[in-house]
Amino acid sequence: MNKIIAPSVLSANFLHLEKDIEMLNESKAEWIHFDVMDGINVPNISFGFPILKAIRKITTKFIDVHLMIEKPENYIEEFKKCGADGISIHIEGNHHIHSIISKIKTLGMKAGIVLNPGTPISSIKNIIQEIDLLLIMSVNPGFGGQKFIEGTYDRVKEAKELIKKYKTNTLLQIDGGIGLNNTKKLFELGADSLVSGSAVFKSENPKFTIEKMLE
Repeated sequence: MNKIIAPSVLSANFLHLEKDIEMLNESKAEWIHFDVMDGINVPNISFGFPILKAIRKITTKFIDVHLMIEKPENYIEEFKKCGADGISIHIEGNHHIHSIISKIKTLGMKAGIVLNPGTPISSIKNIIQEIDLLLIMSVNPGFGGQKFIEGTYDRVKEAKELIKKYKTNTLLQIDGGIGLNNTKKLFELGADSLVSGSAVFKSENPKFTIEKMLE
């Protein structure tokens, strides 16, 4: 089983972003999670191409881009140029999901689908064999620092069963309210990758926190 911690730069210190990325470079985190929000798809605005390009210059880590934007298909190529290794898009609101996933993979990136807390796991059964990553939101997307939704544990079990049923190599990722209090259980239930923002960047020793999450 994979055990990947993907710290979310949404919670980094943007006055000292280079320092935070250098810290992640020295840590046991294999991925860096990059949340893109447009204020329409979700009620918040984050960052985009210039920040991604800057981070790409100073890290060799896998950059895991989560798009919470309208018409993501219009921006896939630019995210690739700026350094994305993988792109995940929401199933909600994207009517041409298969073609978007195909476009991401054609450009040589890992392709993922994201499910909001209220979206049934079963909604991805017709595309599970085409995706590299399934991201289950354990909070409502838009803001960091939210409380983990307890019902997520059952959703993780259901998603893992679906992945096994279709015999795919899809990685299972969880995002929202992830900290030292729930990482162990989520990994035990079958999660491969956990996104953590506040719990990592606001801890006294982020590198140690990442190590503890992986234990």
